[in-house]
Amino acid sequence: MSSSLLASRIALVTGASRGIGYATARALARAGAHIVAVARTQGGLEELDDEIRKDGGSATLVPLSLADFDGIARLCAALYERHGKLDILVGNAGVPGPSSPLGHIELKTFTDVMAVNVSANFQLIRCIEPLLKASDAGRVVFITSGAAHKANAYLGPYAASKAALETLARVWAHETERTPLRVNLFSPGPIRTRMRAAVFPGEDPMTLETPEQVAEFIVPMCAPEWTETGKLYDYKSRALQEFHAPA
Repeated sequence: MSSSLLASRIALVTGASRGIGYATARALARAGAHIVAVARTQGGLEELDDEIRKDGGSATLVPLSLADFDGIARLCAALYERHGKLDILVGNAGVPGPSSPLGHIELKTFTDVMAVNVSANFQLIRCIEPLLKASDAGRVVFITSGAAHKANAYLGPYAASKAALETLARVWAHETERTPLRVNLFSPGPIRTRMRAAVFPGEDPMTLETPEQVAEFIVPMCAPEWTETGKLYDYKSRALQEFHAPA
């Protein structure tokens, strides 16, 4: 990845302390972006910072739970004060929720999943849109899941949250299609992450591709040269897909 591809660009990555977020933050930094890394885990963020520095990049670490909606607003205000813009948002943070029949799930458990996977991203959209519009080529990639369409049994809160996230992203893409801002979704499929292992404990992780492999496909979607909006990149098929109404 050329270190000049994203030179002088500011990229915010949520869920950056591990998995796809961690790998994407490193890949964006190698491409020249300054990384604003957001995650709950201070230790994971510090490890990421060490690796980015070894690669010759730079990062700002933001220990923050995305369930802290006021904290998201404060972060966006701080970005405005420091940079006056944001060029890239990778909305990766998410929680799997319980693996249980819908009737056995407590309301609070459901709303906790929706808070991180949906409401936090809505708050990001509200607060960060002016920063992205201040960029000459704002780029947004939200990480989604095939569960949004498959409606897998026993993964109800997660599937519902990803379906809601996809709709939010598509609405935002329609609202901003006449601006330089581009908003897209990325569906990685089964990837070797800690979250995947927690949901599918019997699966052999060595049969899955890695977050680092996925990240190399996310980076081009963050570049000024990327012009598509309102689309979904399906990593498993390596195809950019349109959304279609049900037949």
